[in-house]
Amino acid sequence: MPPGRTPVQRPAELSARPSGREGAAGRMRPLRVESPQPGPHGIIASYFAPGPEMNLLDLLISPAYAQAAPAAPGATGLLSTLMFPILLLVVMYFIMIRPQMKRTKEHRGMLEKLSKGDEVITSGGIAGTVRDIGDSFISIEVSDNVLLRVQKGAIGHVLPKGTLKSL
Repeated sequence: MPPGRTPVQRPAELSARPSGREGAAGRMRPLRVESPQPGPHGIIASYFAPGPEMNLLDLLISPAYAQAAPAAPGATGLLSTLMFPILLLVVMYFIMIRPQMKRTKEHRGMLEKLSKGDEVITSGGIAGTVRDIGDSFISIEVSDNVLLRVQKGAIGHVLPKGTLKSL
């Protein structure tokens, strides 16, 4: 024990009293009193003093933390609770969803305007000239008499006329 500290002295009436059922063993049961306030030896020492209905969890979680906080007055509770998630959804819409919808709309318009003879680049990087257009597939000529069939959605860009000749 550090110098200057003395052990906790408890009055005899707090330490134990007869239970009224003393048998041959002379058992004593501890007296139950209110939880002590933190004394000169700290809160830990006060947990080991006799108290009302203590269990092992009281050593890990203070009973004061387990009590519910009083409700805040006013009707703004629902509004302030939902404000952050609503704001988060609005920001996500303008940063992620709206630009993607715009790109999809532009890509769909580009595919509708596609015609035979257009020079295109696929999303895989293959450059060629459109020779045939179907409902779902497009035939692209990548070299003399070499045709590739790709899905319409695989077309990444439409190039200006004459671009492939200059390569």
